[in-house]
Amino acid sequence: MSKQELVVLGQEQADGCCPTLATAPLDEERAADLAKVFKALGDPVRLRLLSMIASRDGGEVCVCDLTPAFELSQPTISHHLKLLRQAGLIDCERRGTWVYYWLLPGMLERLGDVLRVPQPTGGRG
Repeated sequence: MSKQELVVLGQEQADGCCPTLATAPLDEERAADLAKVFKALGDPVRLRLLSMIASRDGGEVCVCDLTPAFELSQPTISHHLKLLRQAGLIDCERRGTWVYYWLLPGMLERLGDVLRVPQPTGGRG
């Protein structure tokens, strides 16, 4: 494959399919964007928070329901949530005293698509 034919992850191919980590190299910008997301997910507290938000019936959760699940202060939980927001994983809205969080639509699917390993279409050799 020549350099001109090299597909870069994050760019759509001619057939409309997006490449994965297993099928094409990342370009510099896409690698930097994904690194922010994976860095945010690299902390057990943030990973648990994301899971609690994503799995919540109704699609959103109040910070008042998240904080008791941890032996951390409310400001520390808010800091972790801020990092998840900055990574583009969640969003929030203040309603009176409380802040409600939800997973941004399609975010888990996009992460899954990047990490997906394509299934072989034929036999080996």
